[in-house]
Amino acid sequence: MFLSGVVDQTFKKLKTQTANLITLSNLSLGGFAIISILHDQLNLSLILIFIAALTDRFDGMIARKLSIESELGKQLDSMSDIVSFGVAPALLMYTAVLHQFDVPGMFFTILYIGCGAYRLARFNISENNGYFTGLPITVAGCLITMCYFAIPYVSSVLLVCMTILLSILMISPFSLKKM
Repeated sequence: MFLSGVVDQTFKKLKTQTANLITLSNLSLGGFAIISILHDQLNLSLILIFIAALTDRFDGMIARKLSIESELGKQLDSMSDIVSFGVAPALLMYTAVLHQFDVPGMFFTILYIGCGAYRLARFNISENNGYFTGLPITVAGCLITMCYFAIPYVSSVLLVCMTILLSILMISPFSLKKM
């Protein structure tokens, strides 16, 4: 009887933390992507950022399906997203291209991260009613990461412009319907 109660409590707690564990895997993948960039393994970091995007897609979906959404989960998701779709993609592009522009390259890298953080904070305190305001950081992070593939084919200036454009789109007031 006692053992049965302990097992039931353990499974109940595990169920309530399932989405948070997936969110933490997103954070871990973003952290691993950053470490990969520091070790000049840019292709690996690109893959890790895209896998983080998949985990980010599933954490909220699972939280809603299991009815375990929480304020903690929402905040944890935002902190994970700033690492996986803010810092990691920005550092990837800085290492691959933006460093060529010296101080302006640093500025645009930090601008992207700052706009992503602002966008996440705005999302956390607003009523969204089925709409996103501004480009979600996950989308921006995946788009800027995909720009890595274009490096051999397009001007570095165009990639700087893309970084600036994505930064502005994240903090812009337009509404985008959630899928």
